[in-house]
Amino acid sequence: MTTPLQGTSLIGFSRGGKTKSLGPATNPASGETFGIEYFGASEAEVEQAARLAGEAFPVYSALPGSDRAGFLRRIADEIEAAVERIAELGPLETGLPEARMRGETGRTTGQLRMFADLIEEGSWVDARIDHAQPERQPLPKPDLRSMKRPLGPVAVFCASNFPLAFSVAGGDTASALAAGCPVIAKAHSSHPGIAEIVGECVVRAARDCGMPEGVFSLLHGGGRDVGMALVGHPVIQAVGFTGSRSGGTALMEAAAKRPQPIPVHAEMSAVNPVVLLPAALDERGEAIADGLFGSLTLGAGQFCTNPGLVFLPDGHGEAFLAKLSELVAAGSSAVMLNAGICDAFKQATAAIAAIDEVKTLAAAPDEAGRCTPSLFSVSLADFVANPALHAEMFGPATLVVRGKTEEFAEVIAGLEGQLVGTIHATDAELPEHAGLVAALEKRVGRLVLNGFPTGVEVCPSMVHGGPWPSTSDGRSTSVGTLAIDRFCRQVAWQGFPAAALPEELRDDNPRGIMRLVDGVHTR
Repeated sequence: MTTPLQGTSLIGFSRGGKTKSLGPATNPASGETFGIEYFGASEAEVEQAARLAGEAFPVYSALPGSDRAGFLRRIADEIEAAVERIAELGPLETGLPEARMRGETGRTTGQLRMFADLIEEGSWVDARIDHAQPERQPLPKPDLRSMKRPLGPVAVFCASNFPLAFSVAGGDTASALAAGCPVIAKAHSSHPGIAEIVGECVVRAARDCGMPEGVFSLLHGGGRDVGMALVGHPVIQAVGFTGSRSGGTALMEAAAKRPQPIPVHAEMSAVNPVVLLPAALDERGEAIADGLFGSLTLGAGQFCTNPGLVFLPDGHGEAFLAKLSELVAAGSSAVMLNAGICDAFKQATAAIAAIDEVKTLAAAPDEAGRCTPSLFSVSLADFVANPALHAEMFGPATLVVRGKTEEFAEVIAGLEGQLVGTIHATDAELPEHAGLVAALEKRVGRLVLNGFPTGVEVCPSMVHGGPWPSTSDGRSTSVGTLAIDRFCRQVAWQGFPAAALPEELRDDNPRGIMRLVDGVHTR
């Protein structure tokens, strides 16, 4: 049964109070507020959510993978049942089209079911067994067994640019719940109603599946009070965050200053370099321009994988540049997620345009309260000399850097860490630029050949992460089944009898999972 939005936090199976008004949601297209009033969680409510999560952890983490998988699938079912409400409210809160809301709902439910399949099968725990060798000389070898175990309750910060897939029940929440960790999600102020709808779906699923109260809570409120209170609470054992570099680093600093420091898995800023090689440009320059423009303006450029930097070789690419300039100049304006993001984008592009060495190649006519595409160019030497040109412009803008192809690898090696690096090359010229590929590999989490960086496939092999500052820990990913590793730690049992071991580590392997036994992978 559909219940009206109440505007209050979800604390376990209870509702928060109405003491700290946050006001109604804002429609970014009109700038007007609408709908109900929302209320931030009080200090006592943050404490209650943390206490419930702490109490839920030993119960929830001990459940079989099949039980947790059933819970994740039920969440997916509940979200699918709410898709019409999401599709109706989402565009009003975010400015994103209805089709995007429906598509992102599908991605969110797909992620939940992917993790359900993973933990139901069970091999994800990376079980390792080394049998004892009591006769070994000069010292006997003990029996040792290890596997992944959940860290504890996780705080998840919802993203502005993905109201579903990186928010209340998005990838961070799905992977943490799959690992056996209760989640306290902090709603984003850009889409509080969507947060409440999805939060109610999770709570209903938790009740119906018999999960312990506190396995999930959703808190409204600001980052300085609710967010920092969560990160500083001793119950919280890890943090998932998608947002700005300033926000991510603030959380990292707070987490590091705790008596017990905890990991913050933060996805922050990236410009995602695109390298165009001569033969590919000569062969299909205009087609590359078409694809790049589509990637640049997708979702009003509000993707963390937005192609913000293009390396173009001297003496090539005139057709590419002419086509891309034409497309940008004729580009449509778009509503951004909120006024703050729109203002920041306009300030960033204005700052780039004001640099003497930068040429504005094309810019669609500006519109108040909306973003329009922009295209800039600069020489490779000037780009290297001015670090301000390396900064992210979060929105539909990109900087073309022109120089000698043989110098690209060295410049890329000096870039900050990025989520994605893209190369357009022919089959013949790719082997000639192995050094360039190697330089990109060291700076990014994902390499794309003859494609475009936007569009993140949700599958086991995806890596959506990269060296600092694209993410706080370049060894991890926030998309794909490997995301579960962020919320686990490896634990070893030495000399334990079979009856005292987890099922995954017993010799008879009752789960039938893949394990590393005496150095050999086997079921």
